[in-house]
Amino acid sequence: MWVSLALLLLGLVTALVAPRLLARADWVEREPVVALWVWQCVVAAVLMSFALSMTISAAAAWQAVRGQVFAGAPRAVVEAYELSTHGPWSAVLAVVLAAGGLWTGAMLGREIGTARARRRRRRCELLERAPLLPGEEPGGERLVVLEGERAHAWWLPGTTPRLVITTAALQRLKGRQLDAVLAHEQGHARARHDWLLHCSGALAGGFPGIPVFAAFRAEMHRLVELAADDVASRRFGRLTIALALVGLNEDRGVFGPGPAPDAHLPQRVHRLLTAAPRLTAGHRLRLTATAALVPVFPVLVAFVPGLAALG
Repeated sequence: MWVSLALLLLGLVTALVAPRLLARADWVEREPVVALWVWQCVVAAVLMSFALSMTISAAAAWQAVRGQVFAGAPRAVVEAYELSTHGPWSAVLAVVLAAGGLWTGAMLGREIGTARARRRRRRCELLERAPLLPGEEPGGERLVVLEGERAHAWWLPGTTPRLVITTAALQRLKGRQLDAVLAHEQGHARARHDWLLHCSGALAGGFPGIPVFAAFRAEMHRLVELAADDVASRRFGRLTIALALVGLNEDRGVFGPGPAPDAHLPQRVHRLLTAAPRLTAGHRLRLTATAALVPVFPVLVAFVPGLAALG
């Protein structure tokens, strides 16, 4: 009885405490790749806690589920979970958590479907604005240049990611600054940041009342940009990518007074120009390993009674 409740409580505590600890951490902006990993582990721990709580509650409520979950387990292990003492709330909890799991899957499917439709539409628009030359194969081009008065560069995810840049950006950025912008977009494509954005968007859209998922989406959008900035800065220098970001966005009101379309851009430029010392390799390794252990805690809690019975 206590196991399913403990798992549910563990998921809630993780969802409440972990985002606050990460918001106070001073290393997040210095190590965005590590922060991305930590956030993924936190969300995985929350989802795993709820999934295990649902499983044990369902095993207590229905004999058929119990037979599947504890198939082949010694009788002492089954008795250690005290499934027969669970009240009628077990079925309610299992149904609620199962509905949440199905809803999460549906939201992720919708997010992926919407993203694919958006990509197809944008690829068709690119083909209209930049038609293939004789002899070119569809989907083979990696860099697409568009005629446009607005300086802009972005990446279009997919099986064959494409880097798109406008002629205005080519005129405004020269030499290493242009190379740095392209390296930034390549950093997104190589790390497949689109999947992080899809998953975080699905959770935040499906559960708008849960702060941890809203924070997860906001941080994913911010941290993937910081990580891509670091990819470009390692090749071309922090000053180069900072000047390139300013050059691309100075005519959009991003750096002036009033609300900006990209509120994180000034902070990104400031971070590049006033870089704090990076963490040591040992510190990064410890953070990564500690984060990897976070999803293990729900598993340990779920298996404690069984392990104690076998011992």
